Amino acid sequence: MDFWQNLQNKYARLNKLEKLIAVMIMFFVFPLFLRVIFFLFNSSFSGLLSFFELSANINTVLTRPWTLITYGFFHGSIGHIFWNMLLLYVAGGLMLNLFQDKLLINTFFVGVFSGGLVYLLSYNIFPAFQTTSSVLIGSSAGVMAVLVFMASYMPNSPIRVFMFSIPLKYIALLFVFLDVVQIPTGNAGGHIAHLGGALWGYVYQREFLKGNDIGGWFTRMVVSFKALFNNSKTTKKAPKSRRKHAKSSSVDQKKVDAILDKIAASGYESLTKAEKEYLFRAGKQ
Repeated sequence: MDFWQNLQNKYARLNKLEKLIAVMIMFFVFPLFLRVIFFLFNSSFSGLLSFFELSANINTVLTRPWTLITYGFFHGSIGHIFWNMLLLYVAGGLMLNLFQDKLLINTFFVGVFSGGLVYLLSYNIFPAFQTTSSVLIGSSAGVMAVLVFMASYMPNSPIRVFMFSIPLKYIALLFVFLDVVQIPTGNAGGHIAHLGGALWGYVYQREFLKGNDIGGWFTRMVVSFKALFNNSKTTKKAPKSRRKHAKSSSVDQKKVDAILDKIAASGYESLTKAEKEYLFRAGKQ
């Protein structure tokens, strides 16, 4: 009991990004043990996993709509989850330095949803995939959404890669380029989903700066879902917080735009301490 209590206490002290990464790791490790148990009892583990992975078959998705989100919780290999979580840690850390944690959640999970939707549509529209049976797992679309959001928001922010300092926009552009050119070479569905997540990250950033939180529906949906199981008053407070955000966005937008223009021209480090603090406060509203 002490072990589980200590584990719960440590988890409670994590920020939203760290909790998200911890959950992703848990969903990677736990199925490894399940796979062993299924093997010992001569049962099919893939049959269980199919209830969570995203199929390219529209009829299957219509009977399992939750798979448009749940596929993002599972990864195919250690390398798959390692690089996804590393990139999420870097891009998500930048986001939490400037914005509320709910923006990270919205960007990531709607990115997963958008990547899955683009994947599903592509496999049912393009002739190259008409005779292909495919399933999708992995959180890469959500990670790409967070990366592209921040690369669009602060494109010249330097990221340390070994001995080099590379502007964030070039890192994002490299990942997008690699996904585009690798579509014909293998894992086409995965690369297409990444691009769907990247598109969402870009569009969300542009609209968010205008005061339009077009991804806010996800956290509202989560709050509403939780309200089905308890009598929390969170759902009554949500509209008030949205009105406050819209108001603060309209008041601060001109100054925020000026600061963003300075970031685009000279990089984040060119900001004064006061400008950094102002941008931080504006992002937290």
